[in-house]
Amino acid sequence: MFRCMLRLAEQRWQCSVRCMSSAARRRRALRSAFQVLEQPLQPNNQHVYEANLRNSIACRNKYIELIEKVRKGGGENAIARHTQRNRKLMVRERLRLLLDDEDFLELSPFAGLGLPYGDIPSAGCLTGIGRISGLWCMFIANDATVKGGTAYPITVKKQLRAQEIAIQNRLPCVYLVDSGGAFLPLQSEIFPDKNQGGRTFYNEAIMSAMKIAQVSVVCGSCTAGGAYIPTMAEEAVMVHRIGTIFLGGPPLVKAATGEEVSAEDLGGARLHAEVSGCVDHFAWEEKEAYDYTRNIVSTLNFQLPEEEEEEDEERKRKAEEEPLYSSEDLLGLAPKSYNYSLDVKMVISRLTDGSRFQEFKALYGTTLITGFAKIHGHLVGIVANDGELSYPATLKGSHFVQLCDQRDIPLLFLQNTAPTTALTLSTTQAEMNTNHLKAQGSMMSAVACASVPKITVVIGGCHGADSFAMCGRAFDPNFLFLWPNARVSITAPGHAGSLLPPDSEQEEEKKTQEEDKLNRRLEEESSAFFSSSRLWDDGVILPQDTRKVLRDCLDIIKQQQYQMSTEKLQPPLLRI
Repeated sequence: MFRCMLRLAEQRWQCSVRCMSSAARRRRALRSAFQVLEQPLQPNNQHVYEANLRNSIACRNKYIELIEKVRKGGGENAIARHTQRNRKLMVRERLRLLLDDEDFLELSPFAGLGLPYGDIPSAGCLTGIGRISGLWCMFIANDATVKGGTAYPITVKKQLRAQEIAIQNRLPCVYLVDSGGAFLPLQSEIFPDKNQGGRTFYNEAIMSAMKIAQVSVVCGSCTAGGAYIPTMAEEAVMVHRIGTIFLGGPPLVKAATGEEVSAEDLGGARLHAEVSGCVDHFAWEEKEAYDYTRNIVSTLNFQLPEEEEEEDEERKRKAEEEPLYSSEDLLGLAPKSYNYSLDVKMVISRLTDGSRFQEFKALYGTTLITGFAKIHGHLVGIVANDGELSYPATLKGSHFVQLCDQRDIPLLFLQNTAPTTALTLSTTQAEMNTNHLKAQGSMMSAVACASVPKITVVIGGCHGADSFAMCGRAFDPNFLFLWPNARVSITAPGHAGSLLPPDSEQEEEKKTQEEDKLNRRLEEESSAFFSSSRLWDDGVILPQDTRKVLRDCLDIIKQQQYQMSTEKLQPPLLRI
């Protein structure tokens, strides 16, 4: 009897929570009248601005050149073979049919360029977040024009990062599978370790158990490890004649048994829809497959705002205040090096609604700017470097991060850290550095333990321990982007001397040569494009696009509240 009463009380409590959350969605946000940041460009900063602008234009040209290279995929011959002989759609054409519109957030487009084992454009797969039937979804789409869809170590890393973002933001996953399996000469970097190939399937199972939907479209070959992605999905769609699923293809069957069999008979759509039951929907052509997928997404347990509310939201968005200053100004505010940094409030004033900003502890720890602002109507807490991260600045940062965590306000970090740490040249300096170290540890703990969503944009330098306190990659931000001028390294180029032993007995000439060699290496390896090609971030974005990218990220983060239920009360349903 007691258990029944307890269960009834629990059901009532859950119902009341759902009602409260529903009511919360209908409530208005509190009104705010944040101060306007008056941050025009001052004449005495004109020469710095122009130097930054010239560097930004050069970086933008490099960005455009690499984007064009990536869009070509595996090259003309591979594209002709893919579209004419195999009669398949290109990966971006597939996304046009799947997504509501072409305005999606692409992740890490430069991944895979300039690696030791060659160029793998976009790491052989497109990942990103777009709307399907009105719902933000993560998509992972193989590009079979790149090395025949073969998975390289960077391909696996990119897929795992996409799944990690999906888990953090509770995004349904849609896999467009067209894969030839692992690149066997590099199997030791793809197969055996924890965060390698098998982790993809583990994540798929875990997300399904978390009620994060997993949907797969077989629009090409699913060979070897690729075969598990559709068979572990909650629902799978397969396209007639171009989709196949098998662990070993016809050549392997012939080599093993001497039997000749066609790919369609061995693992085609009819076989898996009618006989094995590995797929749930049979599509005659690709367009039909993406229609099925859109309909599957429409059945997920999300309740988006009503149309009237959407119209209100659209009217509100149109009425939102644009920043007082042009986003194009950000090109001249992106520092070519740390010495060319201008007041970071000038950057903030070009990102926030109406250039408004409510600063927190304005007179204390002034080398770190903290405060509240709105970006496309979303309230955020901003933490921005404006000089070396000093002892008072780190204490202030710890306080502000904990404050945002207490109030459930997402954090935006604008990172431009000092090129190297200060040397200890006296007892007094040693004491100051010790205090600074403790405060820095406190801020790192606050950032690591904050449960609110975090977005990091590296607008300049990302160096040393300060980058950890400013929510660098190791501190698990929901999203991390770089401006093209950004530098990512343990110390900035030109400061290699700080890494060498100060009391070295080496000859001065030899020490200089070693320092020059290290500086050249830092110059090459710290560039934003080098970083992005190795997936140390979620992509390089142009400064003038930052506000739009932040809007998409904040919309994506907010979507979680519309999921009807997130707790799994019984084990996940196993496939046949």
